Amino acid sequence: MNYTVNGKKFSAEPDAGQCLRTFLRDLGWYGVKKGCDAGDCGACTVLMDGKPFHSCLVPAFRGANREITTIEGLAKDGKLHPMQQNFLNAGSFQCGYCTAGMILTASTFDDEAKADLPHHLKGNLCRCTGYRSIDDAIHGIGEAEEDVAGKAAGSSLRNPFGPAIVTGHARYTLDIPPPTDVLHMKVLRSPHAHARITAIRKDKALAVPGVAAIFTWEDVPRRLYTTALHEDHLVDPDDTYILDNVMRFVGQRLAAVVAETEGAAEEACRLIEVDYELLPTVFDPELAMEPNAPVLHDRGSSSGGMGPKPNVYVDIHGEIGNVEAGFKEADAIHERTYSVSRMQHVHLECHQSLAWKSDDGRIHVRTSSQAPFITQTKLAYLFGMYARDLHVFTERVGGGFGGKQEMLSEDLCVLGLLKTGRPVMWEWTRGEQFTSASTRHPMTTHVKIGAKKDGTITAIQARVVSNTGAYGNHAGETLAASLGVFSLYRSPNKKADGYAVYTNMVPGGGFRGYGSSQTTYAMECAMDELARLLKMDPIDLRRKNVVQPTDRIVSIWEGPSDASFGSYGLDQCMDKVEEALKSKRGLKKPAGDEWVEGKGFAITMLESGPPTEHRSGATMALKPDGTYHLAVGTSEMGNGTTTAHKQLAAQIVGSRIDQIDIINADTDQTPYDTGTFASTGTVVAGKAVVLTAEAMRDRLIEFAARGSGVEPAKWKVEHDAVVHGHTRKKLVDVYKDSVKQNWPLEVMRKAYLSPRTIAFNAHGVRLAVNRMTGEVMILQSIQCADIGRLLNPMQCRGQIEGAVGQGYGWALYEHMDYDASGTMLNPTLRNYRIPAFADLPRNEIYFADTYDKIGPLGAKSQGEAAINPVAPAVANAIEDATGVRFPHLPFTPDRIFDKLHT
Repeated sequence: MNYTVNGKKFSAEPDAGQCLRTFLRDLGWYGVKKGCDAGDCGACTVLMDGKPFHSCLVPAFRGANREITTIEGLAKDGKLHPMQQNFLNAGSFQCGYCTAGMILTASTFDDEAKADLPHHLKGNLCRCTGYRSIDDAIHGIGEAEEDVAGKAAGSSLRNPFGPAIVTGHARYTLDIPPPTDVLHMKVLRSPHAHARITAIRKDKALAVPGVAAIFTWEDVPRRLYTTALHEDHLVDPDDTYILDNVMRFVGQRLAAVVAETEGAAEEACRLIEVDYELLPTVFDPELAMEPNAPVLHDRGSSSGGMGPKPNVYVDIHGEIGNVEAGFKEADAIHERTYSVSRMQHVHLECHQSLAWKSDDGRIHVRTSSQAPFITQTKLAYLFGMYARDLHVFTERVGGGFGGKQEMLSEDLCVLGLLKTGRPVMWEWTRGEQFTSASTRHPMTTHVKIGAKKDGTITAIQARVVSNTGAYGNHAGETLAASLGVFSLYRSPNKKADGYAVYTNMVPGGGFRGYGSSQTTYAMECAMDELARLLKMDPIDLRRKNVVQPTDRIVSIWEGPSDASFGSYGLDQCMDKVEEALKSKRGLKKPAGDEWVEGKGFAITMLESGPPTEHRSGATMALKPDGTYHLAVGTSEMGNGTTTAHKQLAAQIVGSRIDQIDIINADTDQTPYDTGTFASTGTVVAGKAVVLTAEAMRDRLIEFAARGSGVEPAKWKVEHDAVVHGHTRKKLVDVYKDSVKQNWPLEVMRKAYLSPRTIAFNAHGVRLAVNRMTGEVMILQSIQCADIGRLLNPMQCRGQIEGAVGQGYGWALYEHMDYDASGTMLNPTLRNYRIPAFADLPRNEIYFADTYDKIGPLGAKSQGEAAINPVAPAVANAIEDATGVRFPHLPFTPDRIFDKLHT
């Protein structure tokens, strides 16, 4: 067959049944991404004869005799297509995994299409941005500033890897030619929520041509571990085996097949025969705590004199003051139970890894991970190796949101490599992401709050039950974080009891907001309901009771803490959102009596970093051409840390960011970093970068000043020279002199997370509810964030908008539905339903004017906490509109309709 791809003509024969997406990738056009293989996400979009198509739905043979353009072919004669340039100027990507498909689709739009983007972008999903910046790019609106020496921090600079992203040359995990002898892995997963394997027959599967090996629980090291990636491994239970003979949830991996092709591996999985002894199941965490409940793991606890609770992994209790006395002082008491739903991360790049061995015997693992260093340590433990014999690294990571703070693919690839001696690659399907990857922990929170007539809170009490699913990865830490939410409000009397409970459900894990999202929802809904009881304005009630900058930060535990106010802008956040809500900007309520309007408000605070260990290092060196090399262990997954790190370093040494090249997340080439999670990319790794850049600056000055007779304090570093008065020593000459004198101009510094500063967010929403259909329409959406100094305003705004978009998804659309056997019923993007362009409002984003004394150059965390107040603000607005409280997420039309008409 004859093909023309990006202007190149050739003949080729696709495999029988092959789709165009895999055909193009086999030819090396890696800008064509896999996000779903179902035509739902648009990451694989290509142009055929100038029209956009989802290449995963197009048989490869239908591309013959057509003009096919991938993102790599959109630029002409070395000049970017105008839409590519627009995306750069507007900062219209974060992880960038959707960007190729988004640009190709948008490149075909005429003015009529641009006027109706909700319709014309319905086939392209983005999980990171919230779509506003994409809207701007399509309309030619950009806010990027020029890269000026000495003015890096605080400027809206373009992403340094932007050109590679918009041209399709950025390399994500499997965007490289695989080794010629690579084996492909597929995994057989459990169809039962609780079962013991009594026999496995592999003969038919092994007979499939191309199958190299099949691994079951009998073929793996019998070492317990946790898939969670934390510096302190003791905070998570060792309750997991690489492969096990007991299945505890539908979707648990049961057997792994490696074969010459994915098709052969899939066929072998279908032919593996397994006999099971079915075991009793429990899906509700309250039922799982009953004394006669089926036991998932032999690690129950006894709590508070209440008797044995067989499936409680961890329980946390605390009280300050005396809540019983506090409620006696109250003039009004509100009490209600709230619950939040399970949520999938839906990073568009699925979990995937490639493992191979080099000639020196070392194992290399290229993977999509938020914490490659801890992955290295965990692999070394599981396989009885020295960590130095393992090289784990990322390149570009296609989104994470906490979902890649797990080791879910690397271990089986290394197992296959060790067993066969051949490279092994494994790419999860979108269905596996839904059924078998970690999710946000569903939590149920019972809140009781008492207050005096003037609104002074006298007591807060809560009971939190977290459904951790079949395994306890992140269970204890998310539960502890959920109880930390009660620090936001002052009260002399606080008490909480928390339980993380095993059930036969897919395991929970780390997710943006990390436990605090769930109880922020409950607490912020409860505050509005208390305000109604007191006949007070909900914002005024919050103002009266929120923690103040002179207060101690106290949740339910007494004792010292390293959390402190490096800056305080909550008052500004509340004022700005309240002012915007009063303006009634945005859309008007639709006409008709069936539509009712309401407004809602919620706030949150988040410690910048976890209370457990977190550390990072950076190295910096002067290069022969007078530019710098910076190495940081942090993963870049669209969170913007790479841009921020270059800006921090450039600001210190007075350069432009294009004078600093950077490498990150590589256990061979970068210093140790705990991982990119828990809002630490800026406050820990960024601090390491600042310390390193300062040491680099000082070392340059010290060397340049030697023998000059002028003390170092009178010298300074500029973008291309070390300067004193009219004396300029060019950096290229400084480098040459340093080589001659054997004085290396390279430095390393480390940073540790302590103390931890506090970030704040306030969110307001004005919406309309259709009382006849249950439809919710967002009319106005406002968020103000206190994140200290804005290192990159364009990027900061994008991070907030992306988090807000996920918050609306959690509140209004996303739901994981299960049948009575624990099987997920909607494991596809079109049925799970993350927000599309048409679903999200254009947000008003504001920032408090603060400068943090703890964070690097005045900055603090930005990308995580913004999700937390969105869902409760929506809930409060729905009650304001309808007079009915909806305490359980999500607010889908059917659930709203049912409650309004019962």
